Amino acid sequence: MKCEPSAIPEVLLLEPELHEDERGFFLESYQAARYAALGLPPVFVQDNHSGSRQGVLRGLHYQVRRPQGKLVRVVRGEVFDVAVDLRRHSATFGRWVGSRLSAENHCEVWVPPGFAHGFYAMSEYAEVLYKVTEVYERESERSLLWNDPHLAIPWPLVEGRPPLLSPKDAAGVPLARAETYA
Repeated sequence: MKCEPSAIPEVLLLEPELHEDERGFFLESYQAARYAALGLPPVFVQDNHSGSRQGVLRGLHYQVRRPQGKLVRVVRGEVFDVAVDLRRHSATFGRWVGSRLSAENHCEVWVPPGFAHGFYAMSEYAEVLYKVTEVYERESERSLLWNDPHLAIPWPLVEGRPPLLSPKDAAGVPLARAETYA
């Protein structure tokens, strides 16, 4: 497996070893010992599966209590995946990194606890699977404003159309007013 640190070194881009032949392909999408050797937690407590049509933007989500680490991959279509550092003590506080994840490239992203996370569905339809280190806690979840000018994330909006957002995500707060981590 290839492991590349991003511009924020704790956010990792992982490329599993792919075995292809005339029948199709095989890869290990998760193997505890191999991932632990990379510094990822040995235990994930919940798996999530999300389906989104083109133009849907989910996020930027985080939990103020019980922050989640997320191991994210795409099994159908393509997304632009973003992690924003919300750790005030970090040298990269307020910075973001983005990656294109797709069913074709089989890449995964490790988003550690202390980050807001979101993705934008670029393909006609996209399915995202992600493992998390803490259970979902609705009352603790927050949304960072997807188009905060301070972050200036260049979302690859299809034909420049505004994204389709949930009411919660449309009401996200800018970084300057967001609850962050010490």
